[in-house]
Amino acid sequence: MNGEAPVRRAIWLAAAVLLALAAAAVWLLNARPGPPPGPVEVLRVAVNAEYVGSCPVLAARAQGYFAREGIDALLQPYSSGKASMEAVLGGRADLGTVSDIPVVLASLKNQSVVIIASIFEAERDHGIVGRLDRGVSTPASLKGKRIGVTLGTSGHFTLDAFLNRQKLLPAEVTLRNYTPDKLAGALARGDVDAAAGWEPFLTGMTHAIAGNAAIFYGEDVYAGLFNVAGTGDYVRSHPATMRKVLRALLAGARFCRDEPDAARALFTTASASEAARLQAAWHGYQFGIVLDQGLLLALEDEARWAIKNRLAERGEMPNFLDAVYLDGLEAVAPSAVTVIH
Repeated sequence: MNGEAPVRRAIWLAAAVLLALAAAAVWLLNARPGPPPGPVEVLRVAVNAEYVGSCPVLAARAQGYFAREGIDALLQPYSSGKASMEAVLGGRADLGTVSDIPVVLASLKNQSVVIIASIFEAERDHGIVGRLDRGVSTPASLKGKRIGVTLGTSGHFTLDAFLNRQKLLPAEVTLRNYTPDKLAGALARGDVDAAAGWEPFLTGMTHAIAGNAAIFYGEDVYAGLFNVAGTGDYVRSHPATMRKVLRALLAGARFCRDEPDAARALFTTASASEAARLQAAWHGYQFGIVLDQGLLLALEDEARWAIKNRLAERGEMPNFLDAVYLDGLEAVAPSAVTVIH
C-alpha cells in the first residue's frame, strides 16, 4: 500500500504538468498576433444611389463587406448609368454601375470598357409615362408626340423598341433629351407629352401629373440589366482588387435578397410612395453577381440598334467578349460564369 502512494502522486504530478502545458499552449495560441492587416485600398465607385439595382453596391458599403476586403469604397452619386460611365471614362471614378447600353455605345466608339459582373435584373422597371390631356392614352397614341428621354441610355433603347412594337418609326415622334431627374418637371410643365425612363423616375413622373398619367411598361421589349464596369486598362491591371470587389458584391447581393426590409432602408431618400412601391416590387427583383451568356446576346442586339440609328461612329459589330472581364468572377465564384468562351 505504501508503494502505491508515490506512484499515484507521480501520476497526478504528470497529469498536472500536461494540463499546465496544454493551458500554456492555448494561451500562446490565443496571444499570438494575427497576420498584419494589408493596406486599405481606396476605390472610387460611381453609383446611382437612388436606383434599386445599385443595392448590392450600397449594401457592400453599408454592411462593411468592402471594408472586410480592405477596400475603402468612396461612392459618388450619379443620376444614370450613362453619367457613371462618363465618370469612369473621364478618370473621375475607378468603377461604375451602368446598364448595358452605355457599354455598347462606348465599345462602338472604340473605348475600352469591361463589365466585371451583372448585379441586378428586372423586367418591369422601364417604361413610358404619358399625359392623358395630350391624347396619350394608348401606346399607339404616342404617334406625333413629343417624348422626353435620356439619349444613349436603357430608357432610350426601351422607348425605341416600344415604338417599333407599335409599328411607329422614330421619325413619327419628336425626342427631347433630358437628364433622368429633369423628366418629371418637363412632363409636368407640358414641355413634352410623354417621357420614357426607369424607376424611381417613372414613379416620380406619374406623381408629377397625378390623375393625368397613362403608364406603359416595357417588360416585353427590355429586361433591365445593371452591371459594374470599368475601363479595360484599370480592371485588367488590378486583378486582386477585382476579386476583392466581387467578393464584397457577392455578400452585398445576398444581403439584398435575404434582408429585404434592411436592404430597402438603404434607399433613405425614397419618399413614402416610393418606399411602398419598392416593397411591392421587391419580389420581382433579381440580385445576383453573374456573367451570363444572355448579357452578350443583349449587347449584340443593342449594338445593332445603335448602328441602325447611327448612335456611334463605328458600323461593324464589336466582339463583346472583349467587353466582359471573366477572370475575376471565375476566380471567386466560377459557377456564376456561364459566358461561352
